[in-house]
Amino acid sequence: MQLVRSWFNKITIERIQLELMNTAYGSGHATLSRLDPRGMLIWYLFFAIAPWFISSMTVLAGLFLMMVVTTILSRVTPFIILVLCLGLIGQVGWLFILSLFFGGDISSALPLLKLTLKLSVVSLASITVFSGMDPEKISDGLLALGMPAAFSFSLSYGYRILPVLFEEFRHVLLSYRLRGKAPDQPGFLYWRLGVYYLKLLVLSFFPLMLATAKRSRTTVEALETRGFSYGMKNPAAKKLKLSHLKLTSQDMLFLSGTAGYTALLFWVG
Repeated sequence: MQLVRSWFNKITIERIQLELMNTAYGSGHATLSRLDPRGMLIWYLFFAIAPWFISSMTVLAGLFLMMVVTTILSRVTPFIILVLCLGLIGQVGWLFILSLFFGGDISSALPLLKLTLKLSVVSLASITVFSGMDPEKISDGLLALGMPAAFSFSLSYGYRILPVLFEEFRHVLLSYRLRGKAPDQPGFLYWRLGVYYLKLLVLSFFPLMLATAKRSRTTVEALETRGFSYGMKNPAAKKLKLSHLKLTSQDMLFLSGTAGYTALLFWVG
């Protein structure tokens, strides 16, 4: 019971909001954040597709170790790693349990381990790029690679607005808690308290959607007032916006080192 209570105390909306704000606004101190976003996006495109066509456990294990190193360099928050681990364990775990019901045995774990490595490589590559770099730089990199301006801005805006939405969600949830009544007895393993909070989450959904729509409308009106649509379609404005992008020796060293390591893995595996 004490262990469950300690977990409830650690997993709070304030803690999640703090981790999201650190992800959205605190990535400028990471080592990989100083690299050119165009090179990082091309790097990510390779490691998001290539693992699905690789069957060698040696190559997959080597790519996984490299992704662990790049994730450490990107200084990802522990909350993101926790969500990743829970997702992988949950997805692969229920597949293994399901295989046991259809005549599988312990040998079924080997293909699932290979699937786990593939998912881990792709997930860690995504975390390295999208959590280790500033959202503005990722947006500029996508725009420089030919993506539509609306899509590039939407990605950056999604990163920036997510902590604000959690703040709005916290206010709505606290208002329901002030006007409601928590269970007198938490129950075994706090199941009554868990049902109470799940009910509050469902009730908070509609007010949160209304608040999101209002904020989105305000943002669109502010952008159009400042000429966002015209500026993104104007070649001179687009060139000025992307003038800070430059490939340096650090970018070439990182890309060439990654390519050499990957080629060595394919040769060994």
